[in-house]
Amino acid sequence: MSTPKVMGIINLTPDSFYAGSRKPAVEEALQQAEKMLNDGATFLDLGAYSSRPGAEDISVQEEADRLLPVVEAIVAKYSNAILSIDTFRSSVAEAAIKAGAHIINDISGGQLDDVMFETVARLQVPYILMHMKGTPQTMVQLAQYDDVFNDVLAYFAQRYEKLRAMGVHDVIIDPGFGFAKTHEHGYELMSKMQGFDMLQLPVLVGVSRKRMVYGITGGTAADALNGTTALNTIALTKGANILRVHDVKEAVEAVKIWEMCKS
Repeated sequence: MSTPKVMGIINLTPDSFYAGSRKPAVEEALQQAEKMLNDGATFLDLGAYSSRPGAEDISVQEEADRLLPVVEAIVAKYSNAILSIDTFRSSVAEAAIKAGAHIINDISGGQLDDVMFETVARLQVPYILMHMKGTPQTMVQLAQYDDVFNDVLAYFAQRYEKLRAMGVHDVIIDPGFGFAKTHEHGYELMSKMQGFDMLQLPVLVGVSRKRMVYGITGGTAADALNGTTALNTIALTKGANILRVHDVKEAVEAVKIWEMCKS
């Protein structure tokens, strides 16, 4: 993490909020993986459960059936790719790690699966700890805070302490932009994000094409690339170590330009 890295999003779902990210077929996912790796992605983040607000809940089996063939195919074709698995279910996470993936990216921070932390500790893999309240089906109604930054900071401190006690030390934090947060919450978190430095943990930022971008700039997720790049650049100035994005080339360019401007 001496320089910021880019994580490319590959959604193996038919209903993720940005249509351009949907690659449910194995061959489509492989093509997207190749493009993202060629464009400079350090990580590929594979998700088979849509976490957009109000998304349909699916079974563990359906999630695994969507995910595992793609993990196996990418591992076989691109053995040097570092794969992150976007799931809050420990059984899906473990199956993907055993299939060759490397990182568990949990939107729920272990709150939706009682054995997720135990699983991460046993597997000894890096863990992305995101902040969210409720579930994708209920989180919009739970976007209430006394002080959003301090509430999220306290959550990370408490959850990381529990992880450390279980022997997990390779942790990345994700403020969870758009998850149980209004636009105002998101921009307040962004403005104060350097405060997470006190935790001495890498920070992942995922704002790509989200409503907090196009709610300001207008249009839809399809129109939000320029706004996303602007917000990603601001995130870099605030200490982001990983940018999780749909558009790898543009994010890699933002990192290169930001690096040149550092004093």
